[in-house]
Amino acid sequence: MKKTIAITAAVLAASPALAEDLSVVGSWSSLPLHNQFEAPFWTETLPAASGGEITVALTTHNQMNLGVGDVYRLLGDGVYDVAMTVADYAVADAPELEGLDVPLLAMTADEARAMVDAARPMVEDIFNTRFNSHVLAIAPYPPQVVFCNAEINSLDDLAGLQIRASGRMTAKFLEALGAEGVNVSFSEVPGALQRGVVDCAVTGAGSGYSAGWWEVSTHLLPIPLGGWDSVVTAINLDRWNSMDADTQALIESEIATGFEDPAWAVAQDALVNDIACLTGNGECPAGEARDMILVEVSDADFDRARDILVTEVLPEWAERAGSEWASRWNDSVGATVGVTVPVN
Repeated sequence: MKKTIAITAAVLAASPALAEDLSVVGSWSSLPLHNQFEAPFWTETLPAASGGEITVALTTHNQMNLGVGDVYRLLGDGVYDVAMTVADYAVADAPELEGLDVPLLAMTADEARAMVDAARPMVEDIFNTRFNSHVLAIAPYPPQVVFCNAEINSLDDLAGLQIRASGRMTAKFLEALGAEGVNVSFSEVPGALQRGVVDCAVTGAGSGYSAGWWEVSTHLLPIPLGGWDSVVTAINLDRWNSMDADTQALIESEIATGFEDPAWAVAQDALVNDIACLTGNGECPAGEARDMILVEVSDADFDRARDILVTEVLPEWAERAGSEWASRWNDSVGATVGVTVPVN
């Protein structure tokens, strides 16, 4: 993998060495967030807004064959200038970052964005310290729902099943529910579902549709067990500090209006449309509708899930993250959603 990284980094660096040339590594190349928002912003919107003064060499972490846990580490080392991927991929290096995307606290896109906005100063400090980088944007994948290649009729039916989680906090939640969280990469999930390595898997409804998970799944449980899978866009801090104030202001203004806001604006409708595409319950604007069985989520399911989160999952996270980060979470995200984590 080191050889692959070195070769790709050389390619990214091959363009003329102007101060505003940026090497950018995007998130999953096959998914709507990249194709509809990331790629147009970096290759069209920002260069045009700069009058051609900013040029971008764009690739994605899967095209570079990077391990997802390496994306921000390499960003901090200066292998490339800008990177974006799911924040949960970096929690092995920064367990406090799990507090950005807590499942089951936000049921709508507006609620999810309020949580992200509250968490942003905390996330900025984490990226400064852990990854030598500056946060430019935080955008959502749609809520992380449950695809099962097994008959389920309620949340309780997940107990005893092997389930691919979308992040560490989701895995802890599944364990508290009586399921077993299994670590399987996104690209390997269809094969794992088909072979019975896992019974279910958690991802965004649109991501599952685009990746063909409906071919190896029968039931869809639309409860956001994996949160909104926030994707953080960050720039190497040394590169950022080397830019003049006008360039920094231009990038921050354009990425807010040309990438972050549009991605959030479609997030709520995307979930409704994606469920229609997966189940055939409604019109599918993305292509051919599929015929997965939609499992209705009861109020009792939501109440039980939230109780497990608040009484078991969040306290366990607070112990791992430490009292300072738990207190900061209480004062920001917790205050926004009305949840307080016990702090020792």
